[in-house]
Amino acid sequence: MHLMNNWKHRLPLAALLLALAACSTPPLPATYAQELPKLDLQQYFNGTLDAHGIFQDRSGKVVKRFTVVLHASWHGDTGTLDEDFTYSDGSRQRRVWTLRKTAPGRFIGTAPDVIGQAVGEVAGNALRWQYVLALPVDGTVYHVDFEDWMFLMDDKVMLNRAAMSKFGFGLGAVTLSFSKRPQAAP
Repeated sequence: MHLMNNWKHRLPLAALLLALAACSTPPLPATYAQELPKLDLQQYFNGTLDAHGIFQDRSGKVVKRFTVVLHASWHGDTGTLDEDFTYSDGSRQRRVWTLRKTAPGRFIGTAPDVIGQAVGEVAGNALRWQYVLALPVDGTVYHVDFEDWMFLMDDKVMLNRAAMSKFGFGLGAVTLSFSKRPQAAP
Protein backbone atom coordinates (compact mmCIF):
# COMPACT_ATOMS: atom_id res chain seq x y z
CA MET A 1 0.00 0.00 0.00
CA HIS A 2 2.84 2.37 0.79
CA LEU A 3 4.26 1.86 -2.75
CA MET A 4 0.86 2.73 -4.30
CA ASN A 5 0.62 5.92 -2.23
CA ASN A 6 4.11 6.91 -3.29
CA TRP A 7 3.16 6.66 -7.02
CA LYS A 8 0.01 8.70 -6.46
CA HIS A 9 2.14 11.57 -5.16
CA ARG A 10 4.76 11.26 -7.90
CA LEU A 11 2.37 11.06 -10.85
CA PRO A 12 1.45 14.79 -10.84
CA LEU A 13 5.15 15.71 -10.66
CA ALA A 14 5.97 13.41 -13.59
CA ALA A 15 3.11 14.90 -15.62
CA LEU A 16 4.32 18.42 -14.86
CA LEU A 17 7.89 17.58 -15.93
CA LEU A 18 6.63 16.05 -19.19
CA ALA A 19 4.49 19.11 -19.89
CA LEU A 20 7.42 21.45 -19.25
CA ALA A 21 9.67 19.43 -21.55
CA ALA A 22 7.03 19.53 -24.31
CA CYS A 23 6.70 23.31 -23.97
CA SER A 24 10.39 24.13 -24.19
CA THR A 25 11.07 26.62 -26.92
CA PRO A 26 13.89 26.31 -29.43
CA PRO A 27 16.59 28.99 -29.43
CA LEU A 28 16.12 32.19 -31.39
CA PRO A 29 18.86 33.64 -33.58
CA ALA A 30 19.35 36.42 -30.99
CA THR A 31 20.70 33.71 -28.65
CA TYR A 32 23.90 33.78 -30.75
CA ALA A 33 24.16 37.58 -31.19
CA GLN A 34 27.48 37.82 -29.33
CA GLU A 35 29.10 34.79 -30.97
CA LEU A 36 32.14 35.31 -33.17
CA PRO A 37 33.08 35.44 -35.94
CA LYS A 38 30.14 37.56 -37.06
CA LEU A 39 28.39 36.13 -40.10
CA ASP A 40 28.08 38.47 -43.07
CA LEU A 41 25.87 36.39 -45.36
CA GLN A 42 26.68 38.48 -48.43
CA GLN A 43 30.40 38.08 -47.85
CA TYR A 44 30.42 34.37 -46.96
CA PHE A 45 28.09 33.27 -49.77
CA ASN A 46 30.11 35.00 -52.47
CA GLY A 47 32.36 33.00 -54.79
CA THR A 48 32.60 29.21 -54.98
CA LEU A 49 31.97 26.92 -52.03
CA ASP A 50 32.10 23.16 -51.60
CA ALA A 51 29.86 21.26 -49.22
CA HIS A 52 29.70 17.69 -47.95
CA GLY A 53 26.55 16.39 -46.34
CA ILE A 54 24.44 13.53 -45.10
CA PHE A 55 20.72 12.91 -44.76
CA GLN A 56 19.61 10.92 -41.71
CA ASP A 57 16.16 9.44 -41.24
CA ARG A 58 14.32 9.94 -37.95
CA SER A 59 16.08 6.91 -36.41
CA GLY A 60 19.46 8.54 -37.12
CA LYS A 61 20.45 6.15 -39.91
CA VAL A 62 22.42 7.81 -42.72
CA VAL A 63 20.37 7.11 -45.85
CA LYS A 64 22.10 9.43 -48.31
CA ARG A 65 25.45 11.19 -48.66
CA PHE A 66 26.08 14.06 -51.06
CA THR A 67 28.42 16.81 -52.19
CA VAL A 68 27.50 20.28 -53.39
CA VAL A 69 29.37 22.82 -55.49
CA LEU A 70 27.84 26.23 -54.86
CA HIS A 71 28.45 29.33 -57.01
CA ALA A 72 27.29 32.50 -55.27
CA SER A 73 27.21 36.16 -56.21
CA TRP A 74 25.50 39.36 -55.07
CA HIS A 75 24.32 42.46 -56.87
CA GLY A 76 23.42 44.94 -54.18
CA ASP A 77 20.96 43.32 -51.78
CA THR A 78 20.08 40.45 -54.16
CA GLY A 79 22.11 37.27 -54.27
CA THR A 80 22.11 34.10 -56.36
CA LEU A 81 23.20 30.75 -54.94
CA ASP A 82 23.51 28.14 -57.68
CA GLU A 83 23.84 24.69 -56.05
CA ASP A 84 24.87 21.49 -57.90
CA PHE A 85 24.24 18.36 -55.81
CA THR A 86 25.80 14.95 -56.48
CA TYR A 87 24.36 12.12 -54.37
CA SER A 88 26.04 8.88 -53.30
CA ASP A 89 23.72 6.90 -55.60
CA GLY A 90 25.03 8.88 -58.61
CA SER A 91 21.93 11.07 -59.04
CA ARG A 92 22.29 14.82 -59.47
CA GLN A 93 20.15 17.84 -58.65
CA ARG A 94 20.38 21.58 -59.12
CA ARG A 95 18.77 24.28 -57.00
CA VAL A 96 19.13 28.00 -57.68
CA TRP A 97 18.26 30.27 -54.79
CA THR A 98 17.52 33.98 -55.10
CA LEU A 99 18.16 35.76 -51.81
CA ARG A 100 17.15 39.26 -50.93
CA LYS A 101 18.22 41.29 -47.92
CA THR A 102 15.08 42.94 -46.49
CA ALA A 103 16.55 44.58 -43.37
CA PRO A 104 19.76 44.32 -41.33
CA GLY A 105 20.18 40.62 -40.55
CA ARG A 106 16.95 39.66 -42.38
CA PHE A 107 16.67 37.81 -45.67
CA ILE A 108 14.08 36.09 -47.80
CA GLY A 109 14.86 33.40 -50.32
CA THR A 110 13.10 31.70 -53.20
CA ALA A 111 13.89 28.65 -55.32
CA PRO A 112 11.76 26.64 -57.75
CA ASP A 113 11.17 23.82 -55.24
CA VAL A 114 10.58 26.11 -52.23
CA ILE A 115 6.91 26.71 -51.47
CA GLY A 116 6.46 30.44 -50.89
CA GLN A 117 9.51 32.12 -49.39
CA ALA A 118 12.29 31.04 -47.06
CA VAL A 119 12.71 33.43 -44.15
CA GLY A 120 16.20 33.95 -42.73
CA GLU A 121 17.61 35.78 -39.76
CA VAL A 122 21.30 36.34 -38.98
CA ALA A 123 22.63 37.10 -35.48
CA GLY A 124 26.25 36.77 -34.42
CA ASN A 125 27.72 33.73 -36.15
CA ALA A 126 24.34 32.09 -36.79
CA LEU A 127 21.71 32.01 -39.52
CA ARG A 128 18.30 30.41 -39.15
CA TRP A 129 16.35 29.61 -42.35
CA GLN A 130 12.75 28.42 -42.21
CA TYR A 131 10.97 27.20 -45.34
CA VAL A 132 8.81 24.51 -46.94
CA LEU A 133 10.46 22.37 -49.61
CA ALA A 134 8.67 20.31 -52.27
CA LEU A 135 10.59 17.06 -51.74
CA PRO A 136 10.21 14.24 -54.28
CA VAL A 137 10.28 10.74 -52.73
CA ASP A 138 9.61 7.64 -54.83
CA GLY A 139 7.49 9.47 -57.40
CA THR A 140 5.48 11.50 -54.87
CA VAL A 141 6.18 15.12 -53.90
CA TYR A 142 5.80 16.01 -50.21
CA HIS A 143 5.80 19.52 -48.76
CA VAL A 144 8.28 19.27 -45.89
CA ASP A 145 9.09 21.92 -43.27
CA PHE A 146 12.79 22.75 -42.93
CA GLU A 147 14.49 24.65 -40.15
CA ASP A 148 18.13 25.24 -41.06
CA TRP A 149 20.68 26.48 -38.57
CA MET A 150 24.01 27.56 -40.02
CA PHE A 151 27.01 28.47 -37.84
CA LEU A 152 30.08 30.27 -39.16
CA MET A 153 33.15 28.58 -37.66
CA ASP A 154 35.79 30.78 -39.31
CA ASP A 155 36.14 32.75 -42.56
CA LYS A 156 36.22 29.49 -44.59
CA VAL A 157 33.96 26.94 -42.81
CA MET A 158 30.26 26.97 -41.97
CA LEU A 159 28.30 24.09 -40.43
CA ASN A 160 24.63 23.54 -41.26
CA ARG A 161 22.04 21.38 -39.49
CA ALA A 162 18.54 21.20 -40.96
CA ALA A 163 15.64 19.54 -39.17
CA MET A 164 12.89 18.20 -41.42
CA SER A 165 9.31 17.78 -40.22
CA LYS A 166 5.74 17.34 -41.41
CA PHE A 167 2.75 18.27 -39.23
CA GLY A 168 5.22 18.82 -36.38
CA PHE A 169 6.65 15.30 -36.53
CA GLY A 170 10.38 14.89 -37.15
CA LEU A 171 11.27 13.17 -40.42
CA GLY A 172 15.03 13.41 -40.34
CA ALA A 173 17.95 15.79 -40.53
CA VAL A 174 20.48 17.09 -43.01
CA THR A 175 24.01 17.94 -41.87
CA LEU A 176 26.38 19.92 -44.10
CA SER A 177 29.84 21.38 -43.89
CA PHE A 178 30.53 24.30 -46.26
CA SER A 179 34.09 25.23 -47.24
CA LYS A 180 34.78 28.47 -49.05
CA ARG A 181 37.31 28.20 -51.86
CA PRO A 182 40.11 30.79 -51.91
CA GLN A 183 39.37 33.77 -54.15
CA ALA A 184 41.47 33.97 -57.32
CA ALA A 185 44.03 36.75 -57.26
CA PRO A 186 43.08 39.72 -59.47
